[in-house]
Amino acid sequence: MNKIPPLVRSALIENRIFGLSTELETTSMHLSSLNLINFKNHPEAQLSFSPEINVFVGNNGVGKTNLLDAIHYLSFCKSFLNPVDRQNIRIDEKFFMLQGDFSKEDKNVQISCSVQQGQKKKVKWNKKEYEKLADHIGKFPTVIVSPYDTNLIIEGSETRRKFIDSIISQFDRNYLETLMYYNKVLQQRNALLKQFQELRIFDQESIEVWDVQLVENGMKIYEKRRKFLEDFIPVFQKYFDLIANHKEEISIAYKSQLTDANFAEELEASKRKDSAVGYTGVGIHKDDLIFLINDKPIKKFGSQGQQKSFLIALKLAQFELISQLLEMKPILLLDDIFDKLDHQRVEHLMKLVSDHAFGQVFITDTDIDRIEKVFKEIDIERRVFELKSNTIEER
Repeated sequence: MNKIPPLVRSALIENRIFGLSTELETTSMHLSSLNLINFKNHPEAQLSFSPEINVFVGNNGVGKTNLLDAIHYLSFCKSFLNPVDRQNIRIDEKFFMLQGDFSKEDKNVQISCSVQQGQKKKVKWNKKEYEKLADHIGKFPTVIVSPYDTNLIIEGSETRRKFIDSIISQFDRNYLETLMYYNKVLQQRNALLKQFQELRIFDQESIEVWDVQLVENGMKIYEKRRKFLEDFIPVFQKYFDLIANHKEEISIAYKSQLTDANFAEELEASKRKDSAVGYTGVGIHKDDLIFLINDKPIKKFGSQGQQKSFLIALKLAQFELISQLLEMKPILLLDDIFDKLDHQRVEHLMKLVSDHAFGQVFITDTDIDRIEKVFKEIDIERRVFELKSNTIEER
């Protein structure tokens, strides 16, 4: 594999040309097996996978998406559906355990994640527990395309901030640590502001301690988000054209209070108002992404088909950039996409699969006949698992 020297690699990222003009060879990585106990509706399961295509089929409610979520847990140390760990424990049980065996650069790595009521979550690499869960992010990257992606369009700004943060965090450890520290400082500043509000006081010196740290870390986050989007948007537009074959102009606008503004000055000007309301009203925690079609918000002016194409293009652009930066193809999770997409979009997506544009892929569907029809003309290795009530059998 061709390795790029660290300084050159840093320059590529800093000059914002990654994913566009630089082709990198990728490290091979796949999930070879998954064992789970008491995870959501699954009492127990032991599954072995193909390094290419794996399909979970079955009626709604049997736990197909939960298996994808288990894989997501092993990548991100958390669920993509429910952020409260204890709520992912099977009903009437006191713990869950996930264990995945990964093959990475022809080496076997075992990752386990366990949650027990009343205890902190444990994530282990080859039976050695991580001191910080953040150290695991990016080791086994994963991208999921799900019906829940519509939340990126219909819900508030926090959902879109989490989307961009999750991408950058997979290839930039410093970004993740800076973001976590910013959120801790913000929490402390808000607690102090709440105290000011309740006591009807204002202490300039006390608040300045947190302001300095908020500005220093907030500006770093703002700059990395801004630079990342400059690279992300052209790749996203490429995939939209590929999937939708439409002539619409689509884009993403980065909305931030720090654009053309001095963060320290804005924070200073808002102190009295912040004290009155009891929280911080200025900062990167207010950032948003505005999804546009023909220069108008897609939430209001995009059809369902356009919105679907927009969301899939977002995820495929995420896949490509992570692949380039980590020199590793993420695991791709496709949840219930055949029910949600029209024939043309499925055809375009499966063309990418058949061309080996992706690495390991996991797919869920309710119709075994449809799965067989989709893959009939695709010469690619696959394993199909049929889920019924509390049973999983390979077909």
